Amino acid sequence: MKEKVNKRETEGGRSLLLAIMLIFCIFGAVVYAVSQKITREMSDAAIQNVSESLDLIQCTIETILRNEAEFQTLIAQELSWAEDPEVYVRAYQRNSIIAKMSFIPSGAAEGLSNTGERFTEEDLDFSAGGTVSGLPVSQSYLNHLGTWAYTIKCPVERDGTVLGSLYIEYIYDTIDRSLPSDGFYNKQATLYIMDAQSERFVLKPKGMGMRDAGHLNLEDFYRANNIQDPDTRANVAQCLENGNNILFYHSVRNTRALNYIWAINDGTIFMVGYVPVDAIQREGRTVNQHILIVVASTLTAFFLCIALYYRNWRQQNKIWKEREEERRVHSQQLSEALRAAQIASESKTTFLSNMSHDIRTPMNAVLGFTSLLSREADNPDRVREYTEKITASGQHLLSLINDILDVSKIESGKVVLNYEEFSLDKAASSVYSIIQPMAKEKGQEFQMEVSGIQLEYFVGDETRINQILINLLSNAVKYTQEGGHIWFRVIGLERRSNQYEHIRIEVEDDGYGMTPEYLDTIFDAFTRAENSTTNKVQGTGLGMAITKSIVELMGGSIEVFSVVDQGSLFRVELELRVADRHMEELKAQDTGVPVPELAEDSLEGLSFLAAEDNDINAEILQEVLRMEGASCVVVENGLLAVERFQASERGGFDAILMDVQMPVMNGHDATRAIRALKREDAKTIPIIAMTANAFAEDERAARDAGMNAHVAKPLDIKLLKRVITQLVAKKELE
Repeated sequence: MKEKVNKRETEGGRSLLLAIMLIFCIFGAVVYAVSQKITREMSDAAIQNVSESLDLIQCTIETILRNEAEFQTLIAQELSWAEDPEVYVRAYQRNSIIAKMSFIPSGAAEGLSNTGERFTEEDLDFSAGGTVSGLPVSQSYLNHLGTWAYTIKCPVERDGTVLGSLYIEYIYDTIDRSLPSDGFYNKQATLYIMDAQSERFVLKPKGMGMRDAGHLNLEDFYRANNIQDPDTRANVAQCLENGNNILFYHSVRNTRALNYIWAINDGTIFMVGYVPVDAIQREGRTVNQHILIVVASTLTAFFLCIALYYRNWRQQNKIWKEREEERRVHSQQLSEALRAAQIASESKTTFLSNMSHDIRTPMNAVLGFTSLLSREADNPDRVREYTEKITASGQHLLSLINDILDVSKIESGKVVLNYEEFSLDKAASSVYSIIQPMAKEKGQEFQMEVSGIQLEYFVGDETRINQILINLLSNAVKYTQEGGHIWFRVIGLERRSNQYEHIRIEVEDDGYGMTPEYLDTIFDAFTRAENSTTNKVQGTGLGMAITKSIVELMGGSIEVFSVVDQGSLFRVELELRVADRHMEELKAQDTGVPVPELAEDSLEGLSFLAAEDNDINAEILQEVLRMEGASCVVVENGLLAVERFQASERGGFDAILMDVQMPVMNGHDATRAIRALKREDAKTIPIIAMTANAFAEDERAARDAGMNAHVAKPLDIKLLKRVITQLVAKKELE
């Protein structure tokens, strides 16, 4: 058995060796092919680089020529305005650019130069027709200094009249000074500037190539470099005639070279020279050397990788399995998220369907009973009946809208708690008084129990606590059959701190109950229990989501327990801060001075100033206050309210009812203006905001403006009476 294993391992080793040798052969062939391809491509790229270098030199020389032409045009303009052009020309000094300046007046055969000698155009040859920026340029020639030069001719005009011609002689050495000094292909190439007409080499730039003697013209260049091929010379002659460029390979001094003849200024002059192929392909050879180094390094790394491969394989395999498991878990999570999103989408679709029905139902009732009310206006009993039903439908519609707005603010994170002192006992009693008629109407037994709470006043958001209680209790009434039982308990638990009261709120019923599946989603938005006994219950499906969000915002917790057909139990636990007034009560007990009690909720005999821009709302407010035995003066905007209060006697008004959104001056600015008046009662008179802006931040803005309280519209007369009574009584105590 062991021999078979060894034999198998030996055969496996030979197979591995043959596979490695085969890989090396294939790798060597690929490397050789790649190196040859790179050599060819580098050669092509080098030729392209030669062309680009020649184009760059061409552009440089043509730029010099254009600058000279533009310079001469400017000199001609100055000369046209000179009083005596000959004096101007004589005064112009020779410099490194201009070797000679001459001027011939119109109609004259000769003129003079800045050198003082007489000048004629007969010494120059413009017959080739070459131009620079539209100005004629002469054939190259040896000037009086013994250097090659050329002359550009420019007309001198003033107001459309030709005064003469300006001739300026430029030397080719100027071009030499403007070319790059770092050489052409590391100074292995050669470069001449040739005049196209005479085919004479007029310039050999000092820094642009090898310094070979004897090249005086193109024919001499052919002879010295043994370029005798008729076809090549014919192609060159055609390029010179047409002003084109040509590149061709030819050996120069037993060295293969790339020869070039490159046109400048549309063939007025040419660049002539050659670049050794070795210089062109140097980069390719360097790349091949680098390839060999890379190949050697690669082979070394290859053997090292083979040695380490087996060791790393197991570790990589383990990591691969772990990643596959992560992908599987991630895929499962994505699937669950997709299902949750689909469920949420279906829930919202169901919600919209329910809302369409639930909103239309009270709206149809409002519109229907309003129509009946107009017909039965003479029947007081019918009027009262229809009015009660319209009010009930309106209140239900308002609760639906409030739920939608609340959940929108909760989801956007804009819910702000408004912490104030409140009576927990009164809050529980108030909620009990609201729910009791609803339970009584269904023949249900509704019981409330408060135990274990020794203090009455706490600091918290009373409105939100009421919302929690009403949501839980109203759901208990809705989802409990007629004749059922509902228990409402407020229990004081053991304190965790002297400053906070730990309370538990329980709402229990023996109603329809809920399935375990629905209990998992009861606190999700847009969900409602649906069965044959509950699908007639109207609602948004947002109440529990809002309740849970408010409880958690207060730092509390909520739990639910339910069994189908046996009932449900909701349990809320909160920490409420003890109010400061209990400290005042303790001090009063020590001193024997009792704490005064507030007056009953009554508006009898009170006088109000109201700012309300809506005529209907103003009429309703006046009528409600009149029925309560109070008087009211209504103004249309905040500015009139400020003026009316300022003009009144001290104590003329018991409180100010201030709308917020009004023309001319809004309620916030009007309150600030009243508080700033120089009257003793300006800072103490109660100012109550009455506005449809009913969110917590709106109430905070009202208080920041100096208002004492905030009552949201639609107007709740009981709440308004309680707020006014408390503020007026507090003012009297102070």
